[in-house]
Parts: sequence; structure tokens; C-alpha cells
Amino acid sequence: MNQEQIITKAEKYVKQELGKDASGHDWWHSDRVRKLAVRIAKEERADHFICELAALLHDVADAKLNLSEEVGLQKVDDWLMKQEVLPDVQKQVMEIIKNISFKAGRNRNKVLTLEGKVVQDADRLDAIGAIGIARTMAYAGSRGHLIHVPGTSIRTEMSVEEYRNHESTAIAHFYEKLLLLKNLMNTATGKRMAARRHAYMEDFLTEFYSEWDGKS
Repeated sequence: MNQEQIITKAEKYVKQELGKDASGHDWWHSDRVRKLAVRIAKEERADHFICELAALLHDVADAKLNLSEEVGLQKVDDWLMKQEVLPDVQKQVMEIIKNISFKAGRNRNKVLTLEGKVVQDADRLDAIGAIGIARTMAYAGSRGHLIHVPGTSIRTEMSVEEYRNHESTAIAHFYEKLLLLKNLMNTATGKRMAARRHAYMEDFLTEFYSEWDGKS
């Protein structure tokens, strides 16, 4: 099976696994991350195939969408094996998927390959800007969280369990993750793209608070 055929099968698999997700981790998220990864890979001279395949599959293994991270990772590993993906490619894709997640900021010191840096940047870019705002609201709604509660404490130190499962608000999530991502980008391309999206979120928050207080 050639690379194009594997990508086509991956698209079908991700649509099957995530097509009905309403938390912001749906097929369209994976597709956007794939497009960003391919774009960044070209500019950073990374392996296009590994970046595209890992970007497509990254959320199939997400612990938020499986019984556990281990279950999700095994699912993707098994799928790659069934497609007879070359062992070295499979290993690289799995390493990327294991290590790109934000995880309450606890993955900051993970040593990533160039391809891992590309896919991580692509995933983080889709978490900020206009799309990031929309996904934050969708995720909060899917978990029954409120949009905003004035005075909500911003968590700076938390376990992965607390980050994922403790109730918070959509606006608090900006300070706990989204506004941190610009300074965590890996590649020159990712940093350049993140700057614009970050500025958009800052403008959004200014307008949000103004409207919240009835000033505009």
C-alpha cells in the first residue's frame, strides 16, 4: 500500500471514529490540523507523510475520547499495523501522538522530533484564534461548564486529572491553556502563525468583558 492509499484509509478511519464528536475533537479538527501540519512541514522541511498521518490520527487516541490513554494508543497502533505501515513510520507516528498533548502544561519538556514539533504546532494552532474560541465554547458546553463566572480561580498548577475533569469555565480555559500556547510553539512557521491568532483572542477577550459588563 502506498502513502496516498494509507492517507485515504486514515481519513476514512478518523471520520468513522470522530465524525459524531461534538466537543471540538471531531473529524474537521483532525482535517484542519492535517492541513496545518502539511503546510508547516513544507516550510520546515519535515517529512510530509509522517506529519500528515500523525496529524490525522492524533485525536483517535485522545484520553478524553477513550476509556484511557493506553486504550486509545493501542487502538491507533493496531490500526497502523493492519495497514502494514512500515515499522519505522509506525514508531515515529506513535511517538508523536503520545507526546504532543498539552496535558496541563506537563508535556513542556518532551523532546520531539522535527515531525513531532510540526504536528504539535499544528494541533496548538487549531486551539487558538477564531477556531480555538469556537472549540473552547463547544468543549465547555459538551462538559456542562458555564461560559464565564466572574472571580473564577485560574489554575496554574494542576495534575492532568484535575485539568481534564474538574469543573471550570470556558473563559478560564483561555488563561489556563490558550493564551499560553503562543510561547510554546516549536517552529518558526508555527510561531509566526500563532502570533496573529493570539492577538485575535486578546481582542476577543477585551470585547467579551466589555459586553459582559454592559459597556458595549
